[in-house]
Amino acid sequence: MAGPWTVERTRGDAGTFHRRELPIPPVRSLWLLEVDRPAVALGAAQPADAVDEELAVAQGIEVVRRRSGGSAVLIEPGGLVWADLVIGRADPLWDDDVGRAMWWVGEVWATALRHLGVEAEVHRGPLQRGAYGDRICFAGVGPGEVLVDGRKVVGLSQRRTRDAARFQTAALLHWEPALLAALCGIVRLGDAVDSALAGAAVGLGRAAAEVEQALVAALPS
Repeated sequence: MAGPWTVERTRGDAGTFHRRELPIPPVRSLWLLEVDRPAVALGAAQPADAVDEELAVAQGIEVVRRRSGGSAVLIEPGGLVWADLVIGRADPLWDDDVGRAMWWVGEVWATALRHLGVEAEVHRGPLQRGAYGDRICFAGVGPGEVLVDGRKVVGLSQRRTRDAARFQTAALLHWEPALLAALCGIVRLGDAVDSALAGAAVGLGRAAAEVEQALVAALPS
């Protein structure tokens, strides 16, 4: 099933995009989403009270749940590049090992960042949650995720069926974790976060269109 990629750009809400079904039959696809409103996305296994919903409502932030694993991600317009990659089981990129299966996705992102002049590395070790990784995605590091100077810049998760896999990826354009930390009950709204969380990730400081273009150019043949 190796071949060209279908690239699709969509603008809409995070909840609808998370609920999108895998195509049948699966084809190599890159789905790029620009959110039209802020949302905090919980991982599939996180409890409903992982986010303060009253605070989210007060801040105009939708609370959604994704079908893939991991922990909370704040999705704001202009805050990150959301890109999902879809492959089928027959694709040469497929790997039955769920951890190792993420490595090629991280390599695609690392190549894209090098196109932008950013040196990046792919984490191939086990999950490292850190102090807050069980609550905030970008506070921990998992297989295939991408680091710049030891700080996470691209987060990954995956949803698999017998026939296909959807790798959900997010590349930070900016990292300002105070609001998400308040939503997750780590600090009060307006308070500063500690250095462990503030230094866990870093934003690229680039325009979304520039990052998306580099990612498309890095897709494997």
